[in-house]
Amino acid sequence: MAKRAAPEVNAGSMADIAFLLLIFFLVTTTMEKDSGINRKLPPIEEDNEEVIIKQKNIFTVLINGNDQMLVEDELMDIKNLRAAAVKFLDNGGDGSCTYCTGDRNPNSSDNPDKAIISLKNERLTSYGTYIAVQNELVAAYNELRNKRAKAQFGITFLEMQKNYKDVNWLGNKEKLKEKINQIKVDYPQKLSEVQ
Repeated sequence: MAKRAAPEVNAGSMADIAFLLLIFFLVTTTMEKDSGINRKLPPIEEDNEEVIIKQKNIFTVLINGNDQMLVEDELMDIKNLRAAAVKFLDNGGDGSCTYCTGDRNPNSSDNPDKAIISLKNERLTSYGTYIAVQNELVAAYNELRNKRAKAQFGITFLEMQKNYKDVNWLGNKEKLKEKINQIKVDYPQKLSEVQ
């Protein structure tokens, strides 16, 4: 019996097939985009006036490299940060804020318009802690804005923003935008990050 030669596989078109598969995967693959913290920088003002800020109107939050938080020179847990920020922002110490429901402590912030939250973190602070603190501080502003909007317009601030962004919303967007801006004026978000 004679030996038969093993049939050869034609590998000439393998390079073409591999090239086509490579192009297919390059075209159909989607790349994820990294998203950061959405912050809008304040506009550049040409005024060279020196603004004097009283120390009592600054709410200081310091985060060290061990993710410990020092708020107004006191060690604080992150779960208490929002309540402390709300208490500071809504104080109304000078009596000029008619809608503030705080303690009206003369040693704390004068007015929500004058109140500034100063956040400082060290290089070794974990990103998760930094974001958690940011979220709590923004949530404090949102809590006050929701309360003010509910008292003034019967709807929360977050619902107003959602309605404004809704393409199919039937209401008057210009009036809603004015209401949203009024709430932002009542409780302006003044969050300063110190290097």
